[in-house]
Amino acid sequence: SEQLNRFAGFGIGLASLFTENVLAHPCIVLRRQCQVNYHARNYHLTPFTIVNIMYSINKTQGPRALWKGMGSTFIVQGITLGTEGIISEFTPLPRELSHKWNLKQIGGHLLLKGLTHVIAMPFYSASLIETVQSEIIRDNPGILDCVKEGIGRVVGMGVPHSKRLLPLMVLAFPTAVHGVLHYVISSIVQKLVLFVLKRDNSHNLPTESSASVQSMLDAYFPELIASFAASLCADVMLYPLETVLHRLHIQGTRTIIDNTDLGYEVLPINTQYEGMRDCINTIKREEGMLGFYKGFGAVIVQYTLHVAVLQLTKIIYSTLLQNVS
Repeated sequence: SEQLNRFAGFGIGLASLFTENVLAHPCIVLRRQCQVNYHARNYHLTPFTIVNIMYSINKTQGPRALWKGMGSTFIVQGITLGTEGIISEFTPLPRELSHKWNLKQIGGHLLLKGLTHVIAMPFYSASLIETVQSEIIRDNPGILDCVKEGIGRVVGMGVPHSKRLLPLMVLAFPTAVHGVLHYVISSIVQKLVLFVLKRDNSHNLPTESSASVQSMLDAYFPELIASFAASLCADVMLYPLETVLHRLHIQGTRTIIDNTDLGYEVLPINTQYEGMRDCINTIKREEGMLGFYKGFGAVIVQYTLHVAVLQLTKIIYSTLLQNVS
């Protein structure tokens, strides 16, 4: 029974990771393409139009078009984790906050997060390009192309870019702000949700027959639900900033994306933003406030899928444990 519980717990965690990083990837691809598409007339604010455009792209280009750039997103995650570990090892900046934290510790911890995002920034740019570049005009990229492109961006070599390419120093501030805010919002929401769930669980005492099942559900699910809620809140609250960030990163890279109005044809990205403030003002003036939320329907689809997978694994787990007991 204990071995089964461990296996089930591992399976639940694996299902959640699979949903976040694999099943949700087509939503991330469409969301990013909509965010950088300043031409678009259809903003895809609802899940219905997003699902329709996903179907059109899949029909014209094949399923690979919706999973492009997935390898590079894993590489960026690995670079981010590795960078954070190395910086915390060789500096006094704390990777984790102790229970007896103070303002100095919090400041050092957030500085570490900001530095990590700035160092990983060139690779994030390369990964973003892989994710939004149309499959129609794209060569088969290698698994480590985003590393090569990222290094090339730092040293000023590699694929030629236009004169509109923004310097990395201009991108550093919005990238660090977005990364730190996402972490802060996620952490606060996660702690609040965990506190509420654990308090509710302590009031609802299970009967003897369901005690073992309930105790195992209480052990695994609050963490997953808190993580889900934290990620959702951070993504929704920072969506306008993410739109601005992606447009700044993609400018001048000679990227060609899919036409998100039609689901076929391609469009060049020819923006001329001078920086973060100019980008915000231009979107507000030319596309309206809803222009910051282009592709928001993909977020709804992404987290609906996540809820469905969590609920399904919970039902399977409960049934399995009850049958065994």
